[in-house]
This record gives sequence, C-alpha cells and structure tokens, in this order.
Amino acid sequence: MRLGSNQLNTGKEKWRSQLDRFVRENEKQLAALAWGLQQEWGDLDNTLGIDLKPKPHFVACSREAIEELNRNTNGQIQEILGLIDGYKLEQEVSIVVIGDGQIKLIHFQPEPSPPACFQEVTEDIDTLISILEERLVQSVSLN
Repeated sequence: MRLGSNQLNTGKEKWRSQLDRFVRENEKQLAALAWGLQQEWGDLDNTLGIDLKPKPHFVACSREAIEELNRNTNGQIQEILGLIDGYKLEQEVSIVVIGDGQIKLIHFQPEPSPPACFQEVTEDIDTLISILEERLVQSVSLN
C-alpha cells in the first residue's frame, strides 16, 4: 500500500516482488523467527517488522506505533490492523514491512506451524536474525 499517493511507481515498487520471493525462499526460518521473538517479547503488543531503510533489518512494531501510523494516514492501514488483531500466533506469521513511504503486510500460514519451525531450526534467535538480514540485504533493494 502506497501511503499518501495513488500513483504507482513500478521502479520503486520492485522491492515488493523481491520481498515476496524472499519470503517464499525463507518461509520456515521466518516462521521460526516470528515464533521465537514473540516468546522472547512475552506479549502480543509487538509485531515483527522489517524496515527497509537504511538497509533491510528486523524491528519490533508496537501496536501503538501501528495505530499512530493508521491515524496519520487517515485510516489507510485499517485492514492491516484488523489482520494483526486476528493473528493466530501458533498458526500464522504476520510481518509489517516499511518501505519507501509504503507499508506491506506479509501474512502466511507455514507448514509446519511456527512452533514446529522454531523447534526444527538449529540456530538461536540472534543467529537467525543475522542470517535472514543478510539474505534480505542480498534479495531486496529500494533502488
């Protein structure tokens, strides 16, 4: 979703298809990361996020920050808030991606479930973050 504009700029939106490919290629690791971080955070007020600037990296997006963004964009991301509200942690993965004046929600149901993915990966959370961020940098470009 492009915030503040209805015009498409395909050159600036290629990151969306690059990100979709990254998610397909790293689905199990992303599910493991989402589950592991939620266990560390201990609450559901944070949603896993990816900030694409200055280079792609993972962030925690608080419910309050997402609500504020929704207010600042005149309700343009209300549907994203609805999906986050209905998010089933044990079954699904939701990741908010912040791009160049844009936001995208990645939402998928992995096989196996996120808890099973977490049990299957051999890396700890910090290592998993490092590996996935390196792959993100290689896969996704805002240029």
